[in-house]
Amino acid sequence: MCGIIGYIGTQNVVPILIDGLKRLEYRGYDSAGVAVIIKGNLEVRRSVGKLKNLESSIQGENLAGFIGIGHTRWATHGRPSEENAHPHRAGKLVLVHNGIIENYLLLKRELAAEGHNFKSETDTEVLCHLIERYTKRGMVLEEAVREALKDVKGSYAIGVIHEDYPDKLVAARNGSPLVIGLRKGEFFIASDIPAILNYTRDVIFLDDEEIAILSPDGVVVTDLKGMSVEKEVKKVLWNPVMAEKGGYKHFMLKEIYEQPRAIMDTIRGRISHESGKVYLDEIGLSDEEMKKIERIYLVACGTSWHAALVGKFMIEDMVRIPTEVDIASEFRYRKPIIDKRSLFVAITQSGETADTLASQKEARKLGAKVLTICNVVGSTSSREADGVIYTHAGPEIGVASTKAFTSQLTALFLLTLHLGRVKERINSDDVQRLLGDLVKIPKLVEKVLGSEEDIAKIAHLFFKASDFLFLGRGFNYPVALEGALKLKEISYIHAEGYPAGEMKHGPIALIDENLPVVVLAPKDSVYTKVRSNIEEVKTRGGIVIVLATEGDTEIASKADYVIYIPEINRYLTPIILTIPLQLLAYHTALLRGSDVDQPRNLAKSVTVE
Repeated sequence: MCGIIGYIGTQNVVPILIDGLKRLEYRGYDSAGVAVIIKGNLEVRRSVGKLKNLESSIQGENLAGFIGIGHTRWATHGRPSEENAHPHRAGKLVLVHNGIIENYLLLKRELAAEGHNFKSETDTEVLCHLIERYTKRGMVLEEAVREALKDVKGSYAIGVIHEDYPDKLVAARNGSPLVIGLRKGEFFIASDIPAILNYTRDVIFLDDEEIAILSPDGVVVTDLKGMSVEKEVKKVLWNPVMAEKGGYKHFMLKEIYEQPRAIMDTIRGRISHESGKVYLDEIGLSDEEMKKIERIYLVACGTSWHAALVGKFMIEDMVRIPTEVDIASEFRYRKPIIDKRSLFVAITQSGETADTLASQKEARKLGAKVLTICNVVGSTSSREADGVIYTHAGPEIGVASTKAFTSQLTALFLLTLHLGRVKERINSDDVQRLLGDLVKIPKLVEKVLGSEEDIAKIAHLFFKASDFLFLGRGFNYPVALEGALKLKEISYIHAEGYPAGEMKHGPIALIDENLPVVVLAPKDSVYTKVRSNIEEVKTRGGIVIVLATEGDTEIASKADYVIYIPEINRYLTPIILTIPLQLLAYHTALLRGSDVDQPRNLAKSVTVE
C-alpha cells in the first residue's frame, strides 16, 4: 500500500515528513504530498512523480510548523495527478489515507446533494468531506472521525489534522496497518515502522476499528464507540538487517505477509468502478489491435508458468480466445505456429529470465504482438516488449516466489477483463461486479494470513514426511502445482502436484498411510468431483489435508485436517488458496532446518539457459 507519515511535537515537521516518506519509498508510489498547520493555517503541497519533485516544489518556502501529515500514493481510484495526490482537503480539514472505501460512490452522491464539491476522482476525498460534514455539525475532530468511519465500508489507515485543532492529530485503522511512535514530547504515525525508526523505537500498533488521538499531552486510543482502549507500548529491537526484513525472521515470510499490499499496488490506478473499465496504459496495443488478436500464448518458467496456467483458464472462460501455455525453455525449440494475429505474453518476475527472453525474441521475429507481465521496471523483458503490465509487488528477495505469483494472477485477471471488454465478451455490469470482488482480495488474504498458527501446527505433524501429493481441479489445478513446487523448493521434500481427476492414472499407486495429500476443494463447479477424489484417497489410507470454503462442515467428516478459506468467485480463488500453501511450505522448511530464503542449488533469477 501507500506510505503514511505524521508528526506532532516540538521540531520543524516538514524535514521529518520528507525523511519518513523517503524511508517508505520501497513501497513504490506515483505522487507525494505533505500538509502542515502553520500559525493556525493549513498549507498543502503535492507533486506527481518522485519525492525529489515535492522537495523541489517546497524548496525555499517557509513551512515551519509543528504538526503535519505526509503521503506517497499509488493510484487506485483516479489516475496519477496532482489533484488526485494526497493529502486531500475539505475546508479546514486535511487527510491522508491508505486502503479502499468500497461505498464511496454512494457517499459521494449523498455528500454532493448536500453541497460538497469534489476536486478529485478519489475515494479518499469522499472520506475527507464525510469527516468535514460532522465537524460542521459541531462535533470535535475525533468525534467527527468516529461518526464518519461508522458510515464507511472498506479498509483504511488515516491521519487527519484540522485548522481549528492545531494541537491534535487523529489516526485510525481498519484493514490497513498503522503504527504510533512515542518519544518524549513528540508523537508519530506511520504505515510502517522503518519510517519512524530514526526517531523512536517505542511504538503502539493500532488494531482494526481503533482511533488514536495524538496531542502534546500524549496518545489516547479508543474504539469506534469512543470507549478507551489500553494499548501495550512495544519496543522495536530491530538491527538494520531486521529493519530491512520488517522484523520478520525471513524475507520469505515478510513477502508472504506483503501480499495484500502487493496485490493492491498491482490494482491501483487501473480500475474504475464507475465505468466498469480497466486501464492498462502501458499495454502498447490499441483497442483495434486487440480486437484482431485470434490466439494468445502465455510463456513463462517455474512459478510464473503456474500463473500462466491460471491465466489460460481465465482468458478462455471469460473471453473465449484460444490460449496456449508454454514453458519458455521449450517454446522456441518447437517451431510454434504464431503470426501477427497472435498475442505473446511473457510472464516474469525479474524480466531477465534467459529462456523467457529468448522466447520473447522468437515470438517477435515471427510477427506476434509482445506483452510482458513483469515486476522490475526497466528490465530487459519490459524494454523489448510492445507493452508491459508491471505488477508493483516491490522487491522480492526470497528465492521462492510468493508475492510475485499472486501479483501475476492479479495482473492476468486485469488483462482478462480488459480483453473481455475490448472483444465485447464481457459487459460493463459484469466487469463492475468482478472488480468489486477483486478489491476485496487484499482483505481476504489478510484473513487467511490470520490462520498461520493453525497451518504451522499441521506442518509440525508432517515435516518429517518424505513425500507430499497436491491435488486440484480446474482453475485450482495450477495452484496444486505451485503448492508442490514451494514445498520441494525450500524444504527439499519430494512433492507432486496433479490434476485430481488424473489421480487414478498413476499417483494413486503412491497413496498409503504415510502420504499426506493436500486437496484443494473450494465450493465450485467441480466440488463434487473433488469430494470423490478425497474418498479415493481415504479408502487407500492416505492422510487428507483439505483447503475448503468457510462454512463447509461436510468436508470435515471426509478429511483429517481442514484449512478454511473465504469464499470468492472462481477466477480469484487461486489467489486465496495459494496463501495457506505458502505458509505450509515455509513452516515445514523451518522445522527441517532449511535455509528458507536461499535454498540450495537455486537462484532468484535464472539468467542463463
